[in-house]
Amino acid sequence: MITTHNLGFPRIGAQRELKHALEAYWRGEIDASTLESNGRRLRECHWRLQRDAGIDWIPVGDFSWYDQVLDMSALLGVVPARFGWQGGSVERDLYFRMARGRAPTGEPAKACEMTKWFDTNYHYIVPEFTRDQKFVLSSETLFEQVREAHELGFKVKPVILGPLSYLWLGKTREADFDKLDLLDELLPAYGEILRRLENMGVTWVQIDEPILVLDLPASYRSAFETCYNRLQGGKLKRLLATYFGALEDNLSLACQLPVDGLHIDAVRAPEQVDQVATWLPDYKVLSVGLVDGRNIWRTDLDAALERLVPLAERREQLWLAPSCSLLHVPVDLDEETGLDPEIKHWLAFAKQKLDEVNLLRQGLEQADDPTVQMALAASREAVAARRASPRIHRPEVHQRCQSIEENMYQRAHPYAERAPLQRQWLQLPLYPTTTIGSFPQTPEIRRLRREYKQGRVNEQEYVAQIRAEIARTVQRQHELGLDVLVHGEAERNDMVEYFGEQLEGFAFTGNGWVQSYGSRCVKPPIIYGDVSRPRPMTVDWICYAQSLTDKPMKGMLTGPVTLLNWSFVRDDQPRAQTCEQIALALRDEVQDLEGAGIKVIQIDEAALREGLPLRQAQWQHYLQWAVRAFRLCASGVVDDTQIHTHMCYSEFNDIIEAIAAMDADVITIETSRSQMELLDVFERFQYPNEIGPGVYDIHSPNVPSVDDMVQLMRKAAQHIPAERLWVNPDCGLKTRAWPEVEQALHNMVVAARRLREESGRQSAA
Repeated sequence: MITTHNLGFPRIGAQRELKHALEAYWRGEIDASTLESNGRRLRECHWRLQRDAGIDWIPVGDFSWYDQVLDMSALLGVVPARFGWQGGSVERDLYFRMARGRAPTGEPAKACEMTKWFDTNYHYIVPEFTRDQKFVLSSETLFEQVREAHELGFKVKPVILGPLSYLWLGKTREADFDKLDLLDELLPAYGEILRRLENMGVTWVQIDEPILVLDLPASYRSAFETCYNRLQGGKLKRLLATYFGALEDNLSLACQLPVDGLHIDAVRAPEQVDQVATWLPDYKVLSVGLVDGRNIWRTDLDAALERLVPLAERREQLWLAPSCSLLHVPVDLDEETGLDPEIKHWLAFAKQKLDEVNLLRQGLEQADDPTVQMALAASREAVAARRASPRIHRPEVHQRCQSIEENMYQRAHPYAERAPLQRQWLQLPLYPTTTIGSFPQTPEIRRLRREYKQGRVNEQEYVAQIRAEIARTVQRQHELGLDVLVHGEAERNDMVEYFGEQLEGFAFTGNGWVQSYGSRCVKPPIIYGDVSRPRPMTVDWICYAQSLTDKPMKGMLTGPVTLLNWSFVRDDQPRAQTCEQIALALRDEVQDLEGAGIKVIQIDEAALREGLPLRQAQWQHYLQWAVRAFRLCASGVVDDTQIHTHMCYSEFNDIIEAIAAMDADVITIETSRSQMELLDVFERFQYPNEIGPGVYDIHSPNVPSVDDMVQLMRKAAQHIPAERLWVNPDCGLKTRAWPEVEQALHNMVVAARRLREESGRQSAA
């Protein structure tokens, strides 16, 4: 018999129920018991949906109030000292203060650092370890949810993050201390988790160790054997889950670990299936993920069954699942009533992917059943229809890509020659201030866009109201004293969706939400075909904003790599080819902005680091085409046009040379949560251009003080000359409220003025 299971389900709900409940609780509109009731309803709905789809083992512990890594920190009692925790239970508001810096109760504190979960657009809360770290079970949430699922009659498989991946993903700020040294302290706590689950009647537990698809140092490889030998014992069976890539040099290690089963990603790394089937002992479960948990295209079930039939003949214990947690895809395609029917026919969301897993099982066990044959035929027809659709390929796009010349990737002169020309006309003070682009999106703005889209507001009225909001935003920036202004992006629903809606080759869902972090959800576009730009996308709005001020106005664009990485991308051609098409479309927009008199243009590449392959051997190829795509869209301007770019929460130190190779005149990055840690790289690398290290953590409602910002910029000035430093938030401000934004930006401008005064005194001395 073939067994089906799931590694994780989207926690936000088909209608973003979790988001709405969380934000209502944070605003004080509902109490903790109402929040918990909402969570229970959502969990039961998701468990029932999975069981009804034919899934045998249903995950528990994948539901989180904010983030699964933060859940592990709460469970293990890993709470930084600044939160004033004295032991005992990690209560929900303490949990939220770790994530956001603030909760309905408790004193505000600096939020924990946040960064990308492997190569996804999901952000996790980084654990913070100290040399004397203790691990004590401090949360009942996991066990309560297991009990809840048992009482409802579900056959559950709890999911926990493995001890070595947990340590790997955390940080310590203490010198000469290896966090791996904490393993001996950590393992007893994990042993207690497993014993408690076994005592609750759990028979299988899923232990996620995604770092097994990374280049691991010898110390971690050695630690795996030690770790899992020590976690043996009892009757609880353990499924070790890997995903997002191939095991490669860790394959024999993973197969030989003393666990009861191994899950592998057969979508990202199909080549490893036969190797694992050979190396993994026959008495262990082999779990194969042939349904893509990261993208939204229907599975080619015929091709999958062709792989599975010989595997089922070889393995007595074969489990089927998606390739990874379904956290990374929308919940239910059935919710998409307005999507183009032809494109919808090509897609599968989380609910439909579970149906595909079950259909693969039926295809192996009941291949002659007429109902199964009919379902497989419908899948076959959909896959074939997509391949044959004339909407995918456009000859004029391919012809333009083939006509690209090498000089299109280069600015006319190097930064050292461009910079004096830019400074001459910008006339900015030392430590110039700016923002990343967006300003608060009020309920009124969202309602206006929604009513315009529904046809309840005509275009003339819509344009008038958006212009009025732009004018208010420009005026506020003047009053605050910012140096380089932005128009605020009131017309934009999302930095990716807004552009995709105006490009050929993109399609959009109405409810295809995916969690990015906490309550923040995004609705990724679908790139189904060749990409081009039929008309200008931003020029009118930016030019109107520039007409309201004598100060420089930044044109705001989302870069080609970010548009690619934050979309669901077609899988019928190399990603590099799709990115090149997007870059050409954006090149046209950049040149149109410059032609309209906009001389500062920001091309955000928030997702550059996110797309980096997990194995270092593949980095060079990716970075080469990603950097060339940015340069292709940015290099058609004259020397005195200043190109900015922005990058979000990620680790950049290991790719700083590639970032420099992008040759943006100014780069803005996140450094506030990490206390300028990202700037340590400049001790070994002389970054040649200008940089704005973010001093305002916009993902927390806390307002930073002037002193905090000054201290951060002083750290930056130790690495970068003051004449090449900018002062800015670390990301856009659309999710924040105006009162806190105005206070924070006021403090930021005051901090910049203080820094100028300090610099002036130092020069005079």
